[in-house]
Amino acid sequence: METIDLEVSIRDERGKSAARATRRRGVLPGVLYGPKRAGAVALFLDAKEFKKKVASLEGSHLIRLGSPIPEIGGRLALVKEMQRDPLTREVLHADLYEVDVERKLRLRVPLHFVGKAAGVERGGIMQPIHRDVEVLCLPTDIPGYIEVDVTQLDIHDAVHVSQLAPPPGVEFVYDTDDTLVTVLPPTVEEVKVAAPEAVEGAPAEAPAAVESAKGTEGGKGA
Repeated sequence: METIDLEVSIRDERGKSAARATRRRGVLPGVLYGPKRAGAVALFLDAKEFKKKVASLEGSHLIRLGSPIPEIGGRLALVKEMQRDPLTREVLHADLYEVDVERKLRLRVPLHFVGKAAGVERGGIMQPIHRDVEVLCLPTDIPGYIEVDVTQLDIHDAVHVSQLAPPPGVEFVYDTDDTLVTVLPPTVEEVKVAAPEAVEGAPAEAPAAVESAKGTEGGKGA
């Protein structure tokens, strides 16, 4: 998979007030941690660079950290979590998880449903049940997404996890053969509208007047 280069630096300031001041300078606070580290390392990231390269991406992507500090520079990480502002959706904090390229990871990969289902052509409704699936693979084999071809699905048909073909180096992880997507039957039936009943005692509707192109009966007047 493609690796994203991201410059980082060590962060000394701690606390909410320091984090707010940091964000006002266009710098994003974050932390780096992993199984081979004794504790988390507080980081600074460039907010614009992070937003452009990482925050808007779908799925998981390897990040190569750029730093002159040997214990950080060149290390590979994944975004484990992003804290966002509930109103603006701007990233407030990023958790980076350092990975070992020789050790497999369990993570979730988004699903892309491609094609137009045969059942949809007949009026059915395609209903995704899951939008992602859990996989086991090396960090360098993480797929950006998994394609699910729905073209052959008719009404009441479904695709299950066991029917997916994993990319090279990727294994699907599941205990139950979950349904990922199905095609539901149409939910709206044709409704016949009954003609309104005549109300007893109501005056009959007058016939529409018909204009004559020849004038009134009897021709021209005297």
